[in-house]
Amino acid sequence: MTDAPLCLVADVGGTNTRVALARAGRIVPDTVRRYGNSGFAGLDAVLAQFRADEDCPVPGGACIAVAGPVRGGVGRLTNLDWAMDGPGLAAATGARHVAVLNDLQAQGHALGHLAPEALRSVIAAKAEPGGSQLVIGVGTGFNAAPVHEGPGGRVVVPSECGHVTLPVRGDADLRLSRFVAQVHGFPGVEEVLSGRGIAHVDAWLAASAGESGTRDSAAVLAALEAGEPRARQTVATAVRMLGAVAGDLALIHLPFGGLHLIGGMARALVPWLDEFGFAEAFRDKGRFAPLMADFPVWVIEDDFAALTGCARHLAQRMGDVAPPEN
Repeated sequence: MTDAPLCLVADVGGTNTRVALARAGRIVPDTVRRYGNSGFAGLDAVLAQFRADEDCPVPGGACIAVAGPVRGGVGRLTNLDWAMDGPGLAAATGARHVAVLNDLQAQGHALGHLAPEALRSVIAAKAEPGGSQLVIGVGTGFNAAPVHEGPGGRVVVPSECGHVTLPVRGDADLRLSRFVAQVHGFPGVEEVLSGRGIAHVDAWLAASAGESGTRDSAAVLAALEAGEPRARQTVATAVRMLGAVAGDLALIHLPFGGLHLIGGMARALVPWLDEFGFAEAFRDKGRFAPLMADFPVWVIEDDFAALTGCARHLAQRMGDVAPPEN
């Protein structure tokens, strides 16, 4: 569908914004650009820079995925004081057709439209055709969104489940929960399962051992590679907690079509999921353990999947969806 209008899509995270052009629900190759948010006053400035860099004409449509809640058509970043709504997006791009999605909603719209090599199997099981799916994002923050296929098309339901209470299964979990609550005000899942969450777990272990000093998730992962015991315990705790939380969400949403982990931290933890017992924690649900074996789990290794989801969602709204690839 080369006559389909050119569109602009963006994935607005807490740290970076990825922008690309799309046509008929597909990303235009070689147009994907990444911008550090700290260098811009707001999203409109990022989009203006992208259009200048790409010599982009006024797009026919624009869709953005925001790492934060979207209410009343207004998307607000959870970890940065940026906001954007439909009229603002139209003014920033000149596009006639605009859409503002939560980033996990965009990831949900991308499912089924990613290259096979973008999916790494974590727990093997047979996916139910047309079954509900679930995307879980582990990056700067934590969130999840269920994906349902209905008579009117795909529905991706937003949520803010990264801010529910951290599960507690034993004394160590209780101590971690109390530490997070004392330092950060509330023992939310995101305070353990995210980039800063890894740092919080490491700080808890350091404090428990009477040690001082803090370090970020990159330093923790580097120390893990070097074989440091505390770093191993930090990541082992995070992996076990990720398995437990993912299992809880699977029971809530019953994603027999598959559960998909996405985000930078999810990809960073891939080498350690087996060693530190992700699958065991995921299935540790007592008499419901046999049911847990029916949920396939993958990690999405396409860093630009949300852009594909934005392109698909926008094209469906505009009636410009390309035919499936063979």
